[in-house]
Amino acid sequence: MFVKICGITREDDALLAVAMGADAVGFIFAPSKRQIAPSIARDIVKRLPPEILTVGVFRDEAPARVVDIVNSTGLRAAQLHGHESAESTRLIRARVPLVIKAFPAGDRGLDHAADYGADALLIDSPRPGSGETFDWGLAAQLPPGQRVILAGGLTPENVAAAIGQVGPWGVDVASGVESERGEPGQKDARKVKAFIDAAKAAVPAEHAGALDPAGSVLPYDWMQDDVL
Repeated sequence: MFVKICGITREDDALLAVAMGADAVGFIFAPSKRQIAPSIARDIVKRLPPEILTVGVFRDEAPARVVDIVNSTGLRAAQLHGHESAESTRLIRARVPLVIKAFPAGDRGLDHAADYGADALLIDSPRPGSGETFDWGLAAQLPPGQRVILAGGLTPENVAAAIGQVGPWGVDVASGVESERGEPGQKDARKVKAFIDAAKAAVPAEHAGALDPAGSVLPYDWMQDDVL
């Protein structure tokens, strides 16, 4: 199970997520209480192991700026979390190692998700970053042949149930593992560990795998027959 810890704002939290077994960490460049400057993200990325997928999160940003930030900060993926067109998504994908395209649950654009040329789809609540859950049945009805990352209100307590219902390729969490007393973006070590452990335990060990920047799955793509 691919696990991404998003909304990273501090180096300590990025290193914590990696130490706890996360496959990816996300940095939000779109307007948000967890927004981070590219220069800070670049310094954090330099400290992370090369096998960790580092993701920049953008919302309705100019494609040229997305490409510039991803490549100048050393990130390995762009997550497009707005109303980006299929054309813009393909343009960005041609210039960065990997693209994740986000859609709100139930969005009609999912009927044409293959047109975007993204390496994975992320299904979120209608209000991204709100920490709100949604009807997971909407995510379970996606067209076949897509790597799906589930987000939106996931916590250490409900992630196993979400995985059991949806059967996603991966999961993504931000607010669900944050400290209740810290600043926005600050992670709680116990919650991070509990979330990752619950997510990894929710699928058989032989199905474990992680996405690398070339778009392959290591060490074994448990959706290979459906995706490739």
